[in-house]
Amino acid sequence: MPLPSDERIVKLANDLVAQLDTLFGLHPGFRPAHAKGVMLTGTFTPTHEAASLTRAPHATHASTPVIARFSDGTGVPTIPDNDPNASPRGLAIRFQLGEHVHTDIVSQSTDGFPTRNGQEFLEFLRAIAAGDPSSFLAGHPAALAFVQTPKPSPASFATEAYFSVTAFRFVNAKGEARFGRYRIVPGAGLEFLDDATAKARDPHYLFDELASRIAAGPVRFDLQVQVANSGDVVDDATIHWPADRPIVNFGSMNLTAFAPDDDSHRRIIFDPIPRVDGIEPSGDPLLELRAAVYLLTGRRRRQAGQAHA
Repeated sequence: MPLPSDERIVKLANDLVAQLDTLFGLHPGFRPAHAKGVMLTGTFTPTHEAASLTRAPHATHASTPVIARFSDGTGVPTIPDNDPNASPRGLAIRFQLGEHVHTDIVSQSTDGFPTRNGQEFLEFLRAIAAGDPSSFLAGHPAALAFVQTPKPSPASFATEAYFSVTAFRFVNAKGEARFGRYRIVPGAGLEFLDDATAKARDPHYLFDELASRIAAGPVRFDLQVQVANSGDVVDDATIHWPADRPIVNFGSMNLTAFAPDDDSHRRIIFDPIPRVDGIEPSGDPLLELRAAVYLLTGRRRRQAGQAHA
């Protein structure tokens, strides 16, 4: 996964990383956002519908091994799970297509993103760091809507839904192309805690609950793709498509065990850009920037001497 050739994107990525460090502190070996996390392993099984959407290998193979990472929000590795700032939660999935061949989905528990592009996001972070983001929010209605979206504490990582931030261009074996966004739906159903119940939980309750749940059996998620209609905006993560847009059932993911606590898993750098035949970037300006941020901070984690999951 290379850095973008556009030096402006690389500079902006470095500026964003520096701002995240300012907000959350520098924690060597940890990610600057979604620092507190855990990795599991399992299997993805596509539906018959998946091949009608894309010719990507994991949509056409009988099954594909996966690595999934659940995480709390912020760059603070000790944030309590019941801290309101721990939302949005994160779920990153790596489909292991072969030796050193993979494609990823990076998703979060709030549908959408607060800003259209990286420069606006940097301004948003700076406003938060200054302690008064109200003036920024007043001039950016999408960011205000994102901030005001309810973000309740889930009963479990396995009872939360997750959404890809950006859209992608899916191309099937016939060359037919459609744009879509991933939705990752828990097989156990949605379940959230009220504020009082969440506050009474242990600061590590989500991770402890996940350990108990995995010990009892597989954790399933159903992967869906909401497909855009012709004319829908596909390169702006702040714009939601109408609820009546078609949903393609893409497949199911069954997580069965925690990933080994070894260097190969701790050093994983998830990639927001698919980089696989049959699934392409949508032209959203966030994609290359996010990929650059992930790569820069991933390299920094590896250089720290002790990377963390």
